[in-house]
Amino acid sequence: MTERERFHACMQYRPVDRAPICDFGFWDETIPLWHEQGLPKEVTNGNATAYFGMDEYASWCWVRTGLCPSFEYRVLQDEGDFEVVQDHEGVISRRKKFLGSIPMFLGHTLVDRESWRKEFKPKLDPDHPDRFPADWDAKVAEFRNPNRTVPLTFDGGSLYGWIRNWMGVEALSMVVYDDPAWFEEMVETIADLILSLLQKCLDAGVRFDNCGMWEDMCYSGGPLLSPSVYRRVCVPQYRRITDLLKRHGTEIVWVDCDGCVDQLVPCWLDAGINTLFPIEVGTWKSDPIAFRREYGRQLRLMGGFDKHILATSPAEIDAEIERLTPLVEEGGFIPFCDHRVPPDVPLANYEHYLVRARERWGKNLDLKPFRRLPAEAEEGKDSVIPGEARNPDSATDEPRDPSEAQEDDKEGARP
Repeated sequence: MTERERFHACMQYRPVDRAPICDFGFWDETIPLWHEQGLPKEVTNGNATAYFGMDEYASWCWVRTGLCPSFEYRVLQDEGDFEVVQDHEGVISRRKKFLGSIPMFLGHTLVDRESWRKEFKPKLDPDHPDRFPADWDAKVAEFRNPNRTVPLTFDGGSLYGWIRNWMGVEALSMVVYDDPAWFEEMVETIADLILSLLQKCLDAGVRFDNCGMWEDMCYSGGPLLSPSVYRRVCVPQYRRITDLLKRHGTEIVWVDCDGCVDQLVPCWLDAGINTLFPIEVGTWKSDPIAFRREYGRQLRLMGGFDKHILATSPAEIDAEIERLTPLVEEGGFIPFCDHRVPPDVPLANYEHYLVRARERWGKNLDLKPFRRLPAEAEEGKDSVIPGEARNPDSATDEPRDPSEAQEDDKEGARP
C-alpha cells in the first residue's frame, strides 16, 4: 500500500497491511543533543523523519492561511543566554536561546479594535498575492495526480488559538467578556479567510485527503475558553469549513490541541472535527484508549504515546507499545509521541521505541529504511516534518522564529 492508501484504510477502519509509522517531529534542541550521543551529523531537524524511516500522514498544500504578510521576526535585544524578540505574529517576548521553557511575554501588537483594524485585518485578506506560491499551476497539477502516494493536507487554520497568540490569554479573555461582538468578528474573519482559500483550491480541482487545524487552547485544568462560548461562537464557523471539505470528499479533519481537551471533544465532534491530535498525556493523563471507549469509532486518534515514557527505560517503552497495540489493530488510530520528542529522551531509547513499533505496529512489512537518509535528503532536499509547517511563512526567506518548533509543547497552552 502507498502511504496515502494506508492512511485512508487506517482512519476509515478498512483492512490495512500495517499501521503507519509516524512521529510529530523533534524539539530544536533534541537533534543537537543526539549528535553528542552518536546521531550522524548530517541528520537535521529537517530530514530526521526521513532518517528514522517515518511514513507521512500530511503533505501540506502550500497556501498561506495565516497572517500575510507576517510581521518581521527581529531580535530586539541580545542578553547572552536570553534574547528579546518580536515574532512573526507581532508578539514581543524574552526567551532563552537553548533549552528554553515558555517565554516571558512582554507585549502584543494586537491590543484593541484599532490595532485589529490597522495591523491585523489587512493581513487576513484572502486575495493577497502571496497567499499562493508562484508555481501554483505546477503544484495543482501535482496535487491532482491520481497516483500521488502521500496524503494531501489542507491547513484549516485556527479560530481561537491564533487570536490568543496575537493578544495573549488575559487580554483575549477580557475581550470575550467586555466586547463579545469584536471576538465574534475576529473569529468570523478568520473563518471567511479559510473558506475563501479552500474554495480557491477546490475550484482549481484540488481535493484533500485530510485537513489539519490548530487550537492549543487548553492547559492542565481544561480549556481557556468556556465550552458554552466556544460552542456558540466557534463551532458554527468550524462547521462552515468542515461542511465544505466533506462536500468535496475530505472526511478526516483533525485539531491539534495540547492540554486537557476533554470538555471540548463534544464541541469538536459537533463542528465536524473527528480526529484528536496529538493527545498530550500530561499530568491529566489523557489516554487514547479511554477516548475510544467513551466516543467509539466516530472519534479518530493520532499521537497519544506519552513522551515521558520515552525517557524512562526500554521495558517501560515495550509495555506501553503492547498496551496500545489492540487499539492500533482496531484502526482509526495512528500512534506516535504525544508531541515533538523532547531533548530528555535518549537517542538509544528513541531508536529502541522505533524498532519495537516497527515490529509490533508495522509488522516489519513494507517499511522505509531505518537510520538511513534517502538520496534526496542527503542532497539537501529535506522534506517537511509532517505537521511542522501549516503556515508556509516558514518556506520564505524570513528568519525562522525559534519558538515555533516547541513552544506549544509545554503542558498546556502558552499564557
